[in-house]
Amino acid sequence: MRHHPLDHVPCYHQCSHLVLCFSLSDFCSQDFNSGVKPGFPKTIKTDDPGVLKAARHSVEKFNNCTNDIFLFKESYISRALVQVVKGLKYMLEVEIGRTTCRKTTHHPLDNCDFQTNPDLKRILSCYTEVWVIPWLRRFEVPIIRCQ
Repeated sequence: MRHHPLDHVPCYHQCSHLVLCFSLSDFCSQDFNSGVKPGFPKTIKTDDPGVLKAARHSVEKFNNCTNDIFLFKESYISRALVQVVKGLKYMLEVEIGRTTCRKTTHHPLDNCDFQTNPDLKRILSCYTEVWVIPWLRRFEVPIIRCQ
């Protein structure tokens, strides 16, 4: 079996490597003729659909890697870069906040409000990288560091 170079990259809380499928059109909004050179990171708008999806996948990975009883979701993306490397690698600086949804209830994150109770409210600043390979219909979150 051939191993992928990112298979052995450690992630936050030693969570097992996560690979999920997504719709091919989800990450194909990038115009590959837009002057992005392979291997060179480029600043991208924080409201770009690909950035928003990458941030959501990062938060889902974070939620799967933590023992918190509440789900977190992205609240603000302060910086986004994209790099063409056998797909797209998004590098994001994102704030995530604890929601009122418990992990056991399986609510979609869009339906979860942020905690307002001062004792439960928690906001973390994160750096994350998301590698998207549209033609294989997969993404990987090799790095998510929050504090």
